[in-house]
Formats: sequence, C-alpha cells, structure tokens
Amino acid sequence: MSKPMRRTGSARAPRPSGPARPSRRAPAAWAALAVPALASALALTGCSGAADTEPPGSTGAAASPSAAPTPTWAAVTGAPRTIPAVREFRAADGRGWRPTKGARVVVPAGERSGVADEARLLAADLGGLPVVWGDQTVRPGDVEVKLTGKEGAPVRDTADEAYTLTARDTRLTLAAPTDAGIFNATRTVKQAVRTGGGLPEGTIEDRPDRPQRGLLLDNARKPFSAEWIEARIREIADLKLNQFQLHFSDDQGFRIESSSHPEIVSADHLTKDQVRHLVQLATSLHVTVIPELDSPGHLGAVLAKHPDLQLRNAQGKAVHGAIDIANPKSAALVDDLLREYAELFTVPKGADGYWHLGGDEYQALTVSDPAASFPGLAKAAQQKYGAGATIKDLATGWLNDRQQTVRAAGRNRVEAWNDGFFRGGKVAADKDRTVAYWTGKEIGARDPAEFLREGRTVMNLNDEYLYYVLGQPNNFIYPTGERIYREWTPRVLRGTEPVSVGTDQTGPDRVPGARFAIWNDLAGAQTPDQIAHGIRMPLRALVQKLWDP
Repeated sequence: MSKPMRRTGSARAPRPSGPARPSRRAPAAWAALAVPALASALALTGCSGAADTEPPGSTGAAASPSAAPTPTWAAVTGAPRTIPAVREFRAADGRGWRPTKGARVVVPAGERSGVADEARLLAADLGGLPVVWGDQTVRPGDVEVKLTGKEGAPVRDTADEAYTLTARDTRLTLAAPTDAGIFNATRTVKQAVRTGGGLPEGTIEDRPDRPQRGLLLDNARKPFSAEWIEARIREIADLKLNQFQLHFSDDQGFRIESSSHPEIVSADHLTKDQVRHLVQLATSLHVTVIPELDSPGHLGAVLAKHPDLQLRNAQGKAVHGAIDIANPKSAALVDDLLREYAELFTVPKGADGYWHLGGDEYQALTVSDPAASFPGLAKAAQQKYGAGATIKDLATGWLNDRQQTVRAAGRNRVEAWNDGFFRGGKVAADKDRTVAYWTGKEIGARDPAEFLREGRTVMNLNDEYLYYVLGQPNNFIYPTGERIYREWTPRVLRGTEPVSVGTDQTGPDRVPGARFAIWNDLAGAQTPDQIAHGIRMPLRALVQKLWDP
C-alpha cells in the first residue's frame, strides 16, 4: 500500500551448574511491555544494582589471570527484562553476571571471524570493554562470544537466528550458529544490563518465530533526514527487528539522488553517499533495507518531468500519478531507475536480495469500466497478450517485466502490494512474487486466504493495526502498542479476524512476518520527533508478537 488516502470504510548452551529451577517464560501481560524502564530509550545509559568493583571502560588491566580476581557483586535476580521477552530462561543458583572493570569480551575465533563486529559492538554497548582474540583463558567477569556454526553461514530460517546465553560462575557466554544469532544475543545483553544491571544466573534459549520483522518508512511524501533514519535503524535493530523498507518515490516527491534521471529528484532528498552509509549501517546491524520504487501508479514526481508518459483517459485528461504502461518509453524510464537503485542498495554476499515493486492503486483499474475509460490500454493489452486480454493483464505484465529487471540485478525476493494481484486473466503474476497485504477495504480487494490457497507467500502489513498514517485521514487511527499486543497476530492479515485458512498455511514459511508502516499522507500533522515517539510502543508490541508465538 502506498496511498492510504484512497482508503474507504472504517479503521480499525549448556545447562548451568547447580540445582535447576523451573523454566521462566516471558510475562504475557501487556503491562510487562509498559514497564517504565523498558519504555525508556534502549541506549545503555547505566546499570542498576551496580557491582562492587569500578565501572567498565578501562583497558589498563593486566592481561594475566592474576589481574582479574573473582568479582563480587549483589546477585542479579529475576527473569531478564527485555523486548522482545526471551522465550525460555532456566534459572540456576548464583550471582549472575554484571559488567565490571577488568572484564573483557573474548572471541576465540579471532579478529577476522564473522562475529568480530558483533563482539566490538557489544563491548562498546557495555561501556568500552576491551576485546581480546584467539585462544584466551576466560576469566571471571569476562564475556565469551562463540560461533557454533560454519563461519560465514547465511541466515535461511529462524533457527539461524537462535542463540544461547549462559551466565555461570561470574562469566557470560554468548553462543549461536551465525553472526545474526550472536547479534540477537548482544541485544538481549544490552537490554538486560539496561533494565536489571546484568544477567541472572542461568541459561537463556531464544529464537524468533517469524523470520521477517520490520518497519516501513514513507520518505516520499515527507522527507526525513539521514540522521533521523539512522536513529530508526538503530532503534529497530536493538528490538531485533530486521527489515527496513524505504518508500522513496511517490506523487509528492522523489527523495534519492539520481544520475540516470537527475531531473526527477526533489530538492529535499538523500544523497547517494547518505544512502550508502544507511545501507552499510543497516547491514552491520543485521537489518535488510528493502527499496520500494512504486509503479505504475504513484509516479507523480517522476511524471512531472516526463508529462509525455502520463496516462490519459478517453477524453484526454491526465491521470495524476499514473504512467502510460502502453508506451514503451515508460518501461525504459522505470527500468533505468530500477537498475540504478539496485546498484545503490547493495546486497551482502550470500544474502537474499529484496525489492518492492509497488503495484498498488493504478488509476486505470479503479474506474467502473477501464476499457471504455482507457481504450489505448485495452488495445495494447490485446495486441500484446491476444484476444480477450484486459488492462489487468497489461498491468500484471508490467510488474512481471519490472520483476525481471530487478531479478537480473540480483534481487530474488520481490514483493508487490496485494491490490497489484488480480483474479483470472490471461497473464498471471510471477509465482515467486510475495504478496504484501495491506488492505481488504478497497473495492474488489481479494481475501488473503485466496493468495495462501494459491501457494503464495503473504507478508502482513494489515492497515487495521500496522498503519501509522499522519493526520489520521479516511478513518485511520494511530495504532497503539496495547491494541497490537492484545488483538493482533501474524494470522490477522485483514481486518480484525484471523485469515480463514488452516494454521498449516499461516506458519512462518507462508506468512513470514510483518512490518509496521509510517505513511505521511498529511505530512505536516506531526514532526519527526512526534512520529518517533508515536511508533515506540507499537514497534515493541509488534516485535513481541513476531518473536514468541
């Protein structure tokens, strides 16, 4: 969905030594998410229950074991307090672990290992602990970071994001099969230190339920600074959200520098260097950036400089935002941009390449009689696909062709909005295209059950719960964390009820997750700071529901 203004209808490791205690699971009440300490910034600003020794940060301690006596501190008590809450915690007898002066982050795999960056990040988060590499004695107070899988292994499912955290005998061990799992473990440590001063004695076993967890930002209708976007990427990474979709082109603006078509770029835009920095940062924080260049609708900013490509109806009236998909020059222009930005939004080696094609709300298909209103498109459809072909076939073919363009540029995970998929017709949407389901409220909208029965993957962006639309036009209401937490699940793809298919069709392989979307329809309704505040608790509720089934 990229234009909610058209919406109609109402909104809505090893086990620890010592006697084991019963498993403790995350509290199920929304109140747990609203604990003031958790609702505050996740940045590590201090620790409660401070240790008897000095704060961390000094690198002057000698490297020999004699320089690191066993720390003494008040025991860390209670289950870890994090968002998302850890799925399993087995408590044991002991004092737990706290960051102290003289503590180190130990990486047996060495400085060139795949978890080196995660170790350095954790050391910085804990106040500047030194990092030591290779075969080292893990001393009291130390943190050990252990990769249990193959070096450089890609993340293919949620098992690859799993991790184990063990606090035992004043030492802390992070273990995971991939660097993504280690990263998740570091976020748990950061939050647990922020909220409780450290990790209680025992073992955490944790992994997400859904592999795709993210935030969408409409940067086209309302431009945001690179600094604001960077802050959101850091925020979602700390919450273990792992996708950031950037909708950078629409009727109101085109917000990234272009070398192939500089004429279309809005005055307030991101430079390519800024985008490269954001992509690099996101990659380092295990966040995938998903570019969205919407077509064949929502191209007003592009068409303002290319009026000859604008769609016109039978009376010759220009249709705002819609490109003429019967004109070969239209495909050439959009493909130029797709290739340019596929090169800009780089994909790490071995990772999946994501792209969002848009495809929603093409104005030629929102009228009562498309063929009568747009005879040129109807004629082009039959010329290309034969007798009986319709404008829907032409629109489907347009997206198929654009998918081929981004696939040739290395993108193997391609999405489009659900209203860009049509029933029947002579041309079928590419079978590998993911349905980004945002609304069932528009005329002719297909039930998500249809897509699931067809065998498609469906991403949840339910506008009833996950749409933060500035100014609340057309009955949109700002979502709250509490409502998401109490009412929504990944199976609630449309409206307020679970989709009407069996649970075997709504598991993580078919409904891989969800994204929370910021749409700036009335761009002046809130400032960037107000938006950042407004999405805080909804994001936290969302990730909890995606993390623990």
